Amino acid sequence: MNELVELWLYLSASPLFGLAATVAVYVLATGLSARWGQPPWANPVLWSVLALAGLLLAGGIPYSAYFAGAQFIHFLLGPAVVALGWLLWQRREALRRRAPALLLAALAGGAAAAGSAVALALLLGLPADVVVSLAPKSVTAPVAMAIAERSGGVPALAAVFAVLTGLVGAVTAPYLFTLLRITEPALRGFALGTTSHGIGAARALQVHPEAGAFAGLAFALQAVLAALLLPLALTLFL
Repeated sequence: MNELVELWLYLSASPLFGLAATVAVYVLATGLSARWGQPPWANPVLWSVLALAGLLLAGGIPYSAYFAGAQFIHFLLGPAVVALGWLLWQRREALRRRAPALLLAALAGGAAAAGSAVALALLLGLPADVVVSLAPKSVTAPVAMAIAERSGGVPALAAVFAVLTGLVGAVTAPYLFTLLRITEPALRGFALGTTSHGIGAARALQVHPEAGAFAGLAFALQAVLAALLLPLALTLFL
C-alpha cells in the first residue's frame, strides 16, 4: 500500500502527469461517446473537464502542477484552430456569396449573446466587474479575458464564463435545433460557433464537416468583432 502511495505521489508531481492524464481521460471519454452514438450529453470535453477536476481534487494536486504537463496540449490549440481554415478554404466560393449575410448574422448573434447576458446580470444586481466579465461569455476564452481586463472586469472570471457557456451550448444546442426543426448543417454549425466558440465548433465538427467549417468561421468572427466592438459598447452603456 505504501508503495502505491509513493508511486502516486511521484507520478502526480511529474510534469508528464498533466499530459498523460488529459490524453487518457479525453480518449476514454471520446470512445464512450462514440460507443453511445455521440449524444450531446456525452460531450467528451464536458466529461473530461469533470473527470480531471475530480482527479485533481481527490489527489490534492495543485492546478499549477497539472498544467506543467497539460501546457503542451494548450500549445496545440493554436494550430488546431488554424487547421479549421482548410475546411473554410474548401468552401470559399459559398462563403464569398454569403459574406454579407454571414457578417450580419455574426453581428446579430454576438449582440444578442452579450446583450442578454448583461441585461440579466444587471437585472440580478450583480457587481459591475462581474457584469463586464460576463459580457464576452460567447467569445473564445483568451479573447474574453483580454476584453474583460481592458474593460474593468476580472479576466479569470471571464474565462470561467466562456468555458461554461461553451460547454452548456455544446450539450444543449442539438436538442434546441431539433426542437426548432433546424436541420441544415451550415446553419447549426454557424449558430453553435456564434454562441459556444471553440467548444461548440469542436462538437459541430464531430457531427458534420459542413457544420464544423461554419462553426469555425462563426467563432473566429465573434473573436474579431467582440475584440473591436465590445469594449466600446461596454464603455458607452455601462
